[in-house]
Amino acid sequence: MKGLRWIATGLLLSTSIIACKEEKKDEKPAGPARGNANLQADGFVVRTTSLSENLEVPGTILPYEQTEIRPEISGRVVQLNINEGNFVQKGSLLVKLFDADLQAQLKKLQVQLQIAEKTAERYQALLKINGVSQQEYDLSELDANNLRADIDLVKVNIAKTEIRAPFNGRMGLRQISLGAYITPTTLISTISQVGQLKMEFAVPEKYSDEMRKGRTVTFTVAGANQKFNASILATESLIEANTRTLKVRTVVGGNNPLLVPGAFAKVALQLGENDEALIIPTQAVIPQARNKRVILYRGGVAQFQEVKTGIRDSSFVQITEGLQKGDTVVTTALLSIRENSKIKLAKVQ
Repeated sequence: MKGLRWIATGLLLSTSIIACKEEKKDEKPAGPARGNANLQADGFVVRTTSLSENLEVPGTILPYEQTEIRPEISGRVVQLNINEGNFVQKGSLLVKLFDADLQAQLKKLQVQLQIAEKTAERYQALLKINGVSQQEYDLSELDANNLRADIDLVKVNIAKTEIRAPFNGRMGLRQISLGAYITPTTLISTISQVGQLKMEFAVPEKYSDEMRKGRTVTFTVAGANQKFNASILATESLIEANTRTLKVRTVVGGNNPLLVPGAFAKVALQLGENDEALIIPTQAVIPQARNKRVILYRGGVAQFQEVKTGIRDSSFVQITEGLQKGDTVVTTALLSIRENSKIKLAKVQ
């Protein structure tokens, strides 16, 4: 009897297990109900406004004029009038080279000229009474003229022994001492015209048309809490091929002691100003390999539109092609949206 009970119990358990498995097969997995819920995103209505791009580029303060002082000829320094860091006037004698040999040669030629001029005068008197021929008189005049030319040449060489300031400016550090023998390759010192300053900087090539002569730019330098002005003097005649930039040279207004030649400057430029610029937020633009696109919201459906951009600031970018005033572009969830996706705008700016 006990054996029959165990067999009956085992059959009952087996039947229960099989029934449970069949019920589990018939059950469907529970999960979220799939519907046609729209993606939520924010939008922006395209509008026009005044827009300009603020660009900051590095610049360098330069003296208005600067040159190296070098001799034209070789010689020994017999006089040195360079006071380092002092201002000098144009034409001031800076260096005098030994010229005693040239002075002696000049005196010799001047004596010869006096004799030649007297000889020419006598020949002229004899020519009037036919005492000499015209050819003899002409040769005497030729001798006198040759001596005058030799004297002029010696004077030029003497002038080369005097090195003078080419313009009003401040002297740099001198590189020679009194008694030194110098050659045309010897650097004596430098002179800088710091009463007026220049500044140079470079801008990207797309702004080259806006760098017009006379335009005013502002800049700042380290250690000064004020802004300075400069006026564009000229631009380079070509775009730098390696950097794709245009070099600009400006004249700094005024004579401020805070501005020192060689100092680094931060130039602030307001470029591409447009009072009727068609704008959208910068995050709405999707960059592609060869173009740029935005997502248009039309009738609850997303449509991708290729656009061309212009100037931009920290928040907005100008659209030059592809959009019209009043269009609505999507500004969020851009990576989740596909072509013709259904969208629901949560907020429209």
